[in-house]
Amino acid sequence: MADEKKENAQQERVNQDTTIKSDPGTTNTTDPQEHMEGILSSLMHKIEDKTKQNEVKDAEDEDKKKNIAP
Repeated sequence: MADEKKENAQQERVNQDTTIKSDPGTTNTTDPQEHMEGILSSLMHKIEDKTKQNEVKDAEDEDKKKNIAP
């Protein structure tokens, strides 16, 4: 009986140690990628920013074309 409790307690410790813990900086967020850091993440953030800028610029150009056309 005592041996079973020790084995269970030891197995629980092993299970707790082997589980993958999530990054505390990205927990409880709707988009964890926003808070990630690193070479690839920062590159992706830059690409996203440029894409958004280009979309805004394209929309402005489209509006100008509509206003100019007869």
